[in-house]
Amino acid sequence: MSTPEKQAPAKADNDANEAAGAAGDDNHEEAAEILTDLVQNQMSLSSNVAEAQTAALQQLLQQGGASASKQQNLQALIEAAMKGDVAVQQQLTGEKKQHAFWDTQPLNISIFLCDDNTKCIIAILIFTARNIQPMLNSDSDDKQDKSKKAIGNNATSQPDPNWHKPIVPDKEKEDLRQEPYNMPKGFEWCEVDITDEEQRTEIYDLLYQNYVEDDDGTFRFDYSRDFLTWALTPPGYLKQFHLGVRSSKSNRLMALITAVPAKVRVYREEKDMAEVNFLCVHRKLRSKRLAPVLIKEITRRVNHTGVFQAVYTAGVKLPGSVASCRYYHRTLDARKLIEVGFTRLAPRMTMARLQKLNKLPAAPITKGLRAMTPDDVPAAHKLVVKYLEKFQLAVVFSEDEFAHWLLPRRGVVSSFVREDADGVITDFCSYYHLNSSVARNPKHNTLNAAYSFYNVAKTVSLTDLMKDCLILAKNEGTDVFNALNLMENSTFLEELRFGMGDGNLQYYVYNWFCPTMQHNDVGLVLL
Repeated sequence: MSTPEKQAPAKADNDANEAAGAAGDDNHEEAAEILTDLVQNQMSLSSNVAEAQTAALQQLLQQGGASASKQQNLQALIEAAMKGDVAVQQQLTGEKKQHAFWDTQPLNISIFLCDDNTKCIIAILIFTARNIQPMLNSDSDDKQDKSKKAIGNNATSQPDPNWHKPIVPDKEKEDLRQEPYNMPKGFEWCEVDITDEEQRTEIYDLLYQNYVEDDDGTFRFDYSRDFLTWALTPPGYLKQFHLGVRSSKSNRLMALITAVPAKVRVYREEKDMAEVNFLCVHRKLRSKRLAPVLIKEITRRVNHTGVFQAVYTAGVKLPGSVASCRYYHRTLDARKLIEVGFTRLAPRMTMARLQKLNKLPAAPITKGLRAMTPDDVPAAHKLVVKYLEKFQLAVVFSEDEFAHWLLPRRGVVSSFVREDADGVITDFCSYYHLNSSVARNPKHNTLNAAYSFYNVAKTVSLTDLMKDCLILAKNEGTDVFNALNLMENSTFLEELRFGMGDGNLQYYVYNWFCPTMQHNDVGLVLL
């Protein structure tokens, strides 16, 4: 797109170039260790876990047929990679992960792949995260068997004391770090005011130029200013959770991380949590390792409010993920999707036939389906909250939160209710709008996308309700409708001609022990 606000500010680039060329900052070593510490905290609280990791690694490598010398070499490489050695990470990486533009921004940790004669190292890390720590916390030897049962996702089995509790115990405020973490020379912390038009534009520009895109830079998320306001101002939001990093010289916004409050249920435990999003560092500052410091500082700030858990998603698989969901895509404007390179014509498929296969009725077929209004909020809230009780990872909306997240906002979120003849709200469907810019295309500069949000079908089938969603989204000018295979979405994907995407979304619950779960156990949609 060619709008002025989307051109890279020259001054910001000068700041980035100058900072990228600086050397000797005292904070580099600390920053390099922070992300490793966060991952390790998800797995252990003692040095015993590191010993258990080594033992598990050796055992799996032996099973894979690796020689003693090769085991030692791989162990040394893994330890170096987990400490942030980029060169070693590249050495261990068998192939580059292709990040689709709809993936959450990947963290700076590689997925390690082994050769055919050894086990996949990522399996070792996941094995350690999910099995060894519960064993170390056991009060007796038979806890290992219980942990395996929990991993088997049997929520009705006898509760295991190793699950459903914090990894790191909550701390009193006076026991927490009181001062912000140090920034590299030339940078300083700031709180960004999303309600201020000028600062909101700064956030928009930073994300547009430096956030999620595909590998060749064709598609890039284009969060509108209205979308950002919606995403960052739910009831109870705190300005100190909208954390930025500015250049000390120019005051330009160079990095961002945000969190908003939410009540989330993990299995039977309801916890006040932070939903962490928009971790973004200017692309020319990635070598400064600001991201680990941002994560550490937002954690410190959230902890100071008495909250010690967080939920977030990522497009990469790291130790400790609780669930993995797959993206699916439904074509609404076939010609445009092919012209921009989002999809392609299959062999022996013509454009006319593809358009016919994806054709939808002009209007919804469900009688009584209409846009939700403020008067519908109490009934719709009860309907959705009751529905979400069946899932193992789910948001617990208050009525005010539900109104914020689901009341229609033009170009941001669309929600619909079905009202029967007696005036009772019986069904609900919704989707949010997140477009992407299209680079280097002579005909199109924007890909209009809708994402399935929360849907409840009581008096009609979910397939029929979602077909109406597709119709409504297309009538709003949407080119593609995306959905994760969470909740009960898998029941309509095939029949409604959704195609499987190549992007997985991993769900993580920070500082919380719980069994892994299946994709259809997830009842939480993060933006």
